[in-house]
Amino acid sequence: MSAIIKRELSSYFNSAIGYIVLAVFYFFSGLFFYMYCLLSNTTSMSYLFLSMLMIVVLLIPIVTMKSFSEERKQKTDQALLTAPISLTEMVLGKFLGAFLLYCMCNAIYILYAIILSFYASVDWAVFFTTLLGMLLMGGALIAIDLFISALTESQVIAAVLSMGVGLLIYMLDSLTNLVSAEWFTALLNNISFDGHFTNFINGIINLTSVVYFLSVIAVFLFLCIRVFEKRRWS
Repeated sequence: MSAIIKRELSSYFNSAIGYIVLAVFYFFSGLFFYMYCLLSNTTSMSYLFLSMLMIVVLLIPIVTMKSFSEERKQKTDQALLTAPISLTEMVLGKFLGAFLLYCMCNAIYILYAIILSFYASVDWAVFFTTLLGMLLMGGALIAIDLFISALTESQVIAAVLSMGVGLLIYMLDSLTNLVSAEWFTALLNNISFDGHFTNFINGIINLTSVVYFLSVIAVFLFLCIRVFEKRRWS
């Protein structure tokens, strides 16, 4: 599995994708850091994290769009399917490769927090709790987008569908205002990424929210494995 992780990471940086994703993430996070922290003279990074949610939703599909789609298009997926590794290891390797790139993006927040600490006291407990929430939510989005990538051989279709699903997830809280049925509103609130992320940004490590994000990751990686199991025997 480590070989697949290394292969995945190298594929990001052998092409422009890795550098573009990092550059875009650092640019917008730096812009929001300047606007919401430095100009506002506050050590609270809540608005920075909240503003970056939309950027994350749009960037992750760029990271995952080629994970399986490109393999299918170039027919290199056959080599993976016949390799002496399990499908679980293959999918996990792809997931961890994309997740490590996402972690590289989020590492910049630590630098921002250190900069703020020179000027005032930083609530490190809230900071690291929020960072944990960002990583869990990003991992869930990566798992969903990997599943979408496994369904098509077109990178463009994978990226567009992933962005569409990501935006729908991002807008779930807004949709609750349009629905009058209480049971449906409760359902949307329970599956809303933003609702669960709010716990982290408030400095609360809610076990329900942690389990929710981990469950989303597990379910969509399992579905991804099932897609390749079906393809292997077809």
